[in-house]
Amino acid sequence: MKRLARWNSFVALLIGAAVPLTISAQQASIPTVDLLDGSVATAGKALLFDEGLKVEGFIRNHNVGVEVHSADGDYARLPALAADLIHRDVGLVAALDTPSALAIKAIAKDIPIVFAVESDPIQTGLVATMDRPGANITGATDMAVEQERERLKLLHDLLPKATLFAFLVNPANPNARAQTENMLATGHDLGVQINTPHARDESDLERVLAPSADWRADGFVIGDDDFFMSRGARLAALTARRALPAVFAHRGFAAAGGQAGVYSVLVLKGGRPADLTVFQTRQTELIVNLKTAHTLGLAVSSDLLERATEVIK
Repeated sequence: MKRLARWNSFVALLIGAAVPLTISAQQASIPTVDLLDGSVATAGKALLFDEGLKVEGFIRNHNVGVEVHSADGDYARLPALAADLIHRDVGLVAALDTPSALAIKAIAKDIPIVFAVESDPIQTGLVATMDRPGANITGATDMAVEQERERLKLLHDLLPKATLFAFLVNPANPNARAQTENMLATGHDLGVQINTPHARDESDLERVLAPSADWRADGFVIGDDDFFMSRGARLAALTARRALPAVFAHRGFAAAGGQAGVYSVLVLKGGRPADLTVFQTRQTELIVNLKTAHTLGLAVSSDLLERATEVIK
């Protein structure tokens, strides 16, 4: 994971006077950040967030407090968690996915918000523009919805004669509609058909990916979603059971989550979210599993292997 050192000079220009926030009698006068997340992968995201804090010399439980609030994969819990934060009058909220960011933005008009999301923050209504987000919110995005188009193109390169692909969508994700529309448009451009099976929980995954499921596909694209990300091993096993070549999302959250930590420090030190340009990660990784390809009887072209950042043999 990159440490985001390239941002240090930029950060130095934005830091203002410190604004201490009292969080307890034992930790008087040190700032605190409340993390809000809808996924089951909150612990891992919090560690990435901590890496961003460290870039600016802030260490959890030493000179900054961090409190974690997770919906554990149940997005429906987020409005209540967000309302509780407002009731407690917290000083800064870092939202670690799109559902969390939308939930807290809907009711927090004065509390600074920093996000790390996988969506287009303009399209989802989080910010007005990337350069000048406005209001009380800014953050980082890996624009995963757009990257899904590239994943389908890669799968099509692997299976040039295929005419039918499937795209797994979590209908509970606020990005579901945009994800589906982008994938259908990409399929149209490539001249292929796209099926869109839905899964929002463990039982859905088992049902949708059962060998007896009635949808068909030559290749499978896993939508970018926190729940799917947390079930990577299970998804790999289920797609293998159906003998489906699959493309998984390798998210840029390491960079986006770390930058959210950096931006949180900027806000704690007096920076205005409205003035902090939304950070967009641009790193893309292509990891090819040759062992799986051979098991499925697929020949991976030399061109695809040359483009890969990692080849698993």
